[in-house]
Formats: sequence, C-alpha cells, structure tokens
Amino acid sequence: MSTPQRYAWALCTTLTLALVAGCSGDSDRSGESTEKGSPKPTRTARVQDDPKLGQRVKEALGTDELEDTGTLVESGLERVSDGVHTRPKLSPGRSYQVAVACAGKGKISLSIRAEKHTRETVDCDGVPVTQRTVGSRSNLEIDTSGLPGVRGMVGWRVSKVAK
Repeated sequence: MSTPQRYAWALCTTLTLALVAGCSGDSDRSGESTEKGSPKPTRTARVQDDPKLGQRVKEALGTDELEDTGTLVESGLERVSDGVHTRPKLSPGRSYQVAVACAGKGKISLSIRAEKHTRETVDCDGVPVTQRTVGSRSNLEIDTSGLPGVRGMVGWRVSKVAK
C-alpha cells in the first residue's frame, strides 16, 4: 500500500471511529435520545419512573387481588406526565367501580365521564379516589393530567361490583 493510500485509510478509519463514538456517547445532557432511542433519564424522570411509586399505586388500587377474582375489567399504570386516557367498554346496566390513585409529589386533575361527569383535583398521596358507575351505551371515559410541578405515577382500575 502506498503512503497516500495509507494516509487515506488512516483518515477514513479515524473519522469512522469518531463518528461511532459521537453517536453512541452518553454525554448528551439535554434529555434527547440516547443510542437505545429512549430519553436519557433526568432527575424528574427518575422520580416519575420510580418502581416504588408504581408499586404503591398498584397496592392502593388492589389490582393484583382483583385479577384472581375475575371482577377486574381494566387497569393500568402511567407516569403522571403521560396521564391516563382510557375508554373501557362496560356492559349496559351492570355496576362498576372506578378507582384512580396517584403517588409522588403534587396534584392531578381527574375527569370521569359516565352517566354523570365528575372533575376533581387529586393529591398524589397514594390514596385512591373511587366512584361507582353503571354501564351504558356510551363508553366510560377516564382522563388525568398533571398540574404544574407534579411528579410521580398514576394508576386506574375498573372492576365489576358483585351482584
């Protein structure tokens, strides 16, 4: 290999290594995507994704116990920043209980639309808010959104009420 070819090869290899190192580095502090395509966790994201907060919400809602009884219709767990936006279909005339709990810091706005529409502000203290409803032709709508400064996890559960 001639000297100009060696020089070109070395330059090409160096540029390739620099490009690969730059693309996969973890020095980005802006919260943009890392090599796995997910946002780099910030202090707030770590609080929101805290497994202890998620477990606290699940325990408050009692979803694990209801799975065994066959009365659970739907449940879920989300980061407060993502909110809850669900539309479970309920059997007309059947009674259901809706429960929503938030754990972390701050408050969320909760909207439940069924035969009546309720809106309330809920503390992220791990205590569930419950509402009884009857299934109808229109779908149940459960929506949450975080108020300024909120951090944590929010979960919901819809279950059949025993006859």
